[in-house]
Amino acid sequence: MIFLVSELYHMTQDSNKLLIQLLFPEGILDYFDVTHIHQYEKEISIYLEELNIIPEQYKNNKLLSKGFLPESRIQDFPVRGRAVYLFVKRRRWLNTDTGEIVTRNWDTVKEGTRMTSEFASFLKALLG
Repeated sequence: MIFLVSELYHMTQDSNKLLIQLLFPEGILDYFDVTHIHQYEKEISIYLEELNIIPEQYKNNKLLSKGFLPESRIQDFPVRGRAVYLFVKRRRWLNTDTGEIVTRNWDTVKEGTRMTSEFASFLKALLG
């Protein structure tokens, strides 16, 4: 029975990930983790946290994760007549070489990857 419950849990997680990949711009799950989703009568709230992946421009520095910037709320396109809100937490790091707090530079990410224009628009709204 434990195996079946575990297997069902992983199938549900895989299905949720697939659904998120279909709804969101390509590449978003490379940088963000969906922590939870709340469904209400007229609204869907999706919570995203930036993964603790050192930004490319700081790969030669020693960075220490220092939590997140204040959460941003972004209204996305409605789904099945429900408003969709994304609650996004962007990560910040302490650059122990300089003592500065740094965040990912999304312009650098856009230039160095196969980022779609849709994902670039999402990030522009995020940085707003």
